[in-house]
Amino acid sequence: MKLYFKSLLATLLTLSSSVSAYEVDSGGATSVAKEGANAFSLPASNLPLTKRLDFSVGNSFFRNPWIQAPATTDARDGLGPLFNTNGCQNCHIKDGRGHPPEKDDIHAVSMLVRLSIPAMSAEQKKIFIKEGIVPEPTYGGQLQDFALQDQIPEGQISITYTQVPVRFADGTEVILRKPELKIQQLGYGEMHPDTQFSARVAPPMIGLGLLESISEQTLMSWADESDDDNDGISGKVNKVWDVEKNQFAIGRFGWKSGQPTLMQQNAAAFNGDVGLTSRLFPNQNCTSKQTLCAELPNGGEPEVSDNILDFVEFYTQHLAVPTRRNLEQPNVKLGQSLFVKAGCDSCHKSQVTTSVREDLPALSNQTIHPYTDLLLHDMGEGLADNRPEYLANGKEWRTAPLWGIGYTKEVNGHTYFLHDGRARNLMEAVLWHGGEAESSKQTVLTFNQKQRDALIAFLNSL
Repeated sequence: MKLYFKSLLATLLTLSSSVSAYEVDSGGATSVAKEGANAFSLPASNLPLTKRLDFSVGNSFFRNPWIQAPATTDARDGLGPLFNTNGCQNCHIKDGRGHPPEKDDIHAVSMLVRLSIPAMSAEQKKIFIKEGIVPEPTYGGQLQDFALQDQIPEGQISITYTQVPVRFADGTEVILRKPELKIQQLGYGEMHPDTQFSARVAPPMIGLGLLESISEQTLMSWADESDDDNDGISGKVNKVWDVEKNQFAIGRFGWKSGQPTLMQQNAAAFNGDVGLTSRLFPNQNCTSKQTLCAELPNGGEPEVSDNILDFVEFYTQHLAVPTRRNLEQPNVKLGQSLFVKAGCDSCHKSQVTTSVREDLPALSNQTIHPYTDLLLHDMGEGLADNRPEYLANGKEWRTAPLWGIGYTKEVNGHTYFLHDGRARNLMEAVLWHGGEAESSKQTVLTFNQKQRDALIAFLNSL
């Protein structure tokens, strides 16, 4: 009998060891072993050398600035005239996470503000069904806080914070900060009195092609909108308009899963953030009440060619996820068990296998560990922006992928988390969870200091 138990124990230890080693590669065979500021900027490790040139070309269009038209550099002209940034990398800093404006920042740069109004009339409801929002009549669906020289930006973003105390069972108090958003120096008149605002920081770019490669069947199998299993978790897919297919599709990208594909996500960012037209979004980002788009030269029609769109899509699909670190440390293992105990893995799914992608073999059939279900969940009043987007209501957000989250400080020089960067560290991010995650948060509030440290050590290992 003793020999039997020794054999069983040895088997379990072997399995445990193999699982830990396996999970080092969060992105499967695409993962890279890289630390430091450029940990998010490498191509998938299994990407053939013949395809790395395509990756580099896409990187150049993602990284380098666009300029005002007309210009001799006609491949990169057409900036603005209203915009949030002149290059993708300015928001997705080193392909990583943006941040809210600091006290002395004039411009938000890596954070933007979405705008919309409630759909009240029959015409507005038709717009909402197709676009997912009803744009604010004067300023559109997004505030642009930059403009070309001698032009007037739409406004400036200002954020102040109020304190929200939270106490653990052992008496330890944490002071959270709740943002209060203000739009100042409006350049084109007053906004609609019922304007809805939503501040959004730029999310990390790693592993996006892998997330795009998770099958719709898998996402639907995870969805449980009516909470039929009575576990308190009722994730749902967002259904959004696919411009290329001219039909509705499952949303995957954006803080509320408002975009169905990386191609559309990129084209929408070119249009809304940089003021550039493309095949998918051929109209300038001015509203009918803003005449400067029609008055100023543009960079051609479209300003972003299909060729550039293809290169940028390939780049964003193949940015690698860095490997996990410190998996064998006892506090990391304890933290992982506490993560499961609190029920965090109900939404932050730890493992999935991507679809077979004959067109993108590096991303095909990869077993990955993204820690997301890509579904919408009610996160409670504390995180609510009260602004719907397609099927997402004002309290619902997409589960954020956690892979690579422990690299945030070294890549981006900060530890601001959540959709608007309000959390200054990972524990604050956890303590903002509510709604479907309320019971998980309450469990975490019972943890003692050692357990809290272990949970954060686990998250930092991802």
